[in-house]
Amino acid sequence: MSRKLPGLTALGTRVVSRPWLFLLAAVVLILDAVLLGADLPDRLSNGGTTDPGSESARVQRVLEDHYPEQQPNLVLLVSVPEGAQVDDRKVAGQGVRLAERLSFEKSVVGVVSYWQTGLEELRSRDGKQAVIAARIEGGDDRARAELERLAPDFRGTRGDLTVRISGALAVQDEIESTVAEDLTRSELIALPLTLLVLVRVFGGVVAAALPVLVGLATVLGTGALLRVVTSFTEVSVFAQNLTTALGLGLAIDYALLIVRRFREELATGADPAAAALRTVRTAGRTVLFSALTVAVALSAMLVFPLYFLRSLAYAGISVVLVASVTALTVLPAVLVLLGRRVDAWQVRRRRRGGRAPAAKGRLTEAVMRRAPLVTVAVTGLLLVLGLPFLGARFGTADQRQLPATSEARVVQDSVRDDFDDTPDGSVPVLLRTGGASRAEARATAGRIAGKLSVLDGVTRVESSDGTYRAGHRSEIPTPADSSRRTSGHTLLTVVAEDHTAATSAAHQRLVESLRGASASDGAWVGGPAASLVDSKAAIGRGLAPALGFVLIATLLLVFLLTGSVLLPLLTVALNALSLTAMFGAVVWVFQDGHLSGPLGFTATGDVETTLPVLMFCVAFGLSMDYGVFLVARIKEDFDRTGDHRSAVVHGMRTTGGLITAAAVVLSVVFVSIGLSRITNTKMLGFGVALAVLVDALVVRTLLVPAVLRLLGRRVWWAPRPLRRVHQRFALREEPDSPLPSNPPERTSHERHAASH
Repeated sequence: MSRKLPGLTALGTRVVSRPWLFLLAAVVLILDAVLLGADLPDRLSNGGTTDPGSESARVQRVLEDHYPEQQPNLVLLVSVPEGAQVDDRKVAGQGVRLAERLSFEKSVVGVVSYWQTGLEELRSRDGKQAVIAARIEGGDDRARAELERLAPDFRGTRGDLTVRISGALAVQDEIESTVAEDLTRSELIALPLTLLVLVRVFGGVVAAALPVLVGLATVLGTGALLRVVTSFTEVSVFAQNLTTALGLGLAIDYALLIVRRFREELATGADPAAAALRTVRTAGRTVLFSALTVAVALSAMLVFPLYFLRSLAYAGISVVLVASVTALTVLPAVLVLLGRRVDAWQVRRRRRGGRAPAAKGRLTEAVMRRAPLVTVAVTGLLLVLGLPFLGARFGTADQRQLPATSEARVVQDSVRDDFDDTPDGSVPVLLRTGGASRAEARATAGRIAGKLSVLDGVTRVESSDGTYRAGHRSEIPTPADSSRRTSGHTLLTVVAEDHTAATSAAHQRLVESLRGASASDGAWVGGPAASLVDSKAAIGRGLAPALGFVLIATLLLVFLLTGSVLLPLLTVALNALSLTAMFGAVVWVFQDGHLSGPLGFTATGDVETTLPVLMFCVAFGLSMDYGVFLVARIKEDFDRTGDHRSAVVHGMRTTGGLITAAAVVLSVVFVSIGLSRITNTKMLGFGVALAVLVDALVVRTLLVPAVLRLLGRRVWWAPRPLRRVHQRFALREEPDSPLPSNPPERTSHERHAASH
């Protein structure tokens, strides 16, 4: 005998006996969630794509604490009037006063301007623009608040000067505000479209509205949980997008399954309470397994040290928890109270059986008759679609994530394109000099600077002992250079020959060379390229354990659901195959820039390092979601009839339309997210939407029945010891007492298939 799920039985019994109590509790919790999660957007952070324990992160912390002028997060791009130059006396006087006024702000340190230093790298090549750079102190929240206070006093026309603001803080602020605006717009797009799709599926307004309400409750509840999470760890701003997409998507998927099964039970003549109880026992088991598999896939991101991925794992797991609990408690309570009024406000007449399920059955039979051809053709097509991913190049996000009209991006692009020797061309190297005297520290700095200056790709090395080129000191130190030592560290600045993006392949190779040459001297190499190198290494170290965890947990869950050894392996393989089109599109579209015009983004020539990991976990979890829907129904019918072929046909007939509807709803949600003006959000939305549609319309509809036909009854095989394990531990629900439920009437095609 299989092990029962007393939890589901007890839960269902309590819900149907006290529906008003569950509904009232839900309303109170939702109101509390609204209040608790109200300030969530203000507590989210941008970034988190670097390894906090890496060498580059240690360098970053020292630079922020002791060398603020080397880490400016505020950039004022100052333009002069037509016909003037930044060196004109009147202009220069106004520039000096502007920089001095900024330096008098208590929260601002390390102010450096062209007019005060004469540094050529702070003057544009045409002499019409100059830069004032500084650092606003404090954590992200405090620094952003200071930026919002300071910006109106410095932005715009100041005398003869025109000032525009950028820097890391401004880019972060614009990304977060754009994400928040886009999220509101995506919700306004997704909800009405989702409701229209559901009305088409259910044929009635009341039944269609229930999944949408469950989705809204899930999003609000998850927001409250994330607000709690922000009190003990950082959470990425992109968690909001993931919460909305998964919250609406999963909740609607689960609600679709619950409402549809409830209506099926009502159609057999069961009263609402019995129908709801039976629904929780059967469809509820599927929801439970689905939630576990999705949570397993998302929790794999906890393996990585980058808080961007870890915080999205917290968000995803919270979504799954709230969506499944809501679908198993609140929704059945509402269904009991509605009873047969769930079919109220019909916009079209319901037809028993319907043409869509019959069409699914005919398509499945056609696929199974040509199983070898379908298997080879579909597998080959999916592998071809995934080929572009073999040329993937990984980088990091910068201001090009923002729309082309964004002020922060325009300024950053201008600094990169119109200025020479920008900070993008330098790499900081920290020497740990400890208790050495100033003279000893200078001598050490000079020796190492000379050694590094001969490396390929290095123009010069600036140190407290002077500037070194090709192994020789070319300039003696200035008083400022001589004091470049603090808190047991001495700073070297390596200026690279390559002046492209700070994270370019050339800069990454330079970081590796610098580390190889200076490791024996106890030096640390930092900067954007070093952060990217360290992030890729951290992700590389985490991939094997993350994939292993997902694989083992998924195999175990599907085994507990089916009792088969082959079916879990098949499920994992087909799920992975369904993701190939998504990964191929990520490279072909977003890295290489095809369709960048119609989709409205700037291709950077690489893919943000963490995005493929996030997209894999989300898409694999959703693919497992649909896999559980289908396999659970096929297994249920196979256990009842013992006929493998008819079980596959009947499972496709009864769940195929559900999976298609769920995929359409989920793709609508993710496409609405993909309409964001932030490139990474666009990539996540469109990529996962493509994966969902390929999985539901190609893999589940064509490949799964074809492969199941080829394997036949062998797919249910398991060795005797594992069969005993499954009989003892399988999480299968068996009704304690008969309920008024009869199997749906089969089509003539299914009866014909069963007879054979």
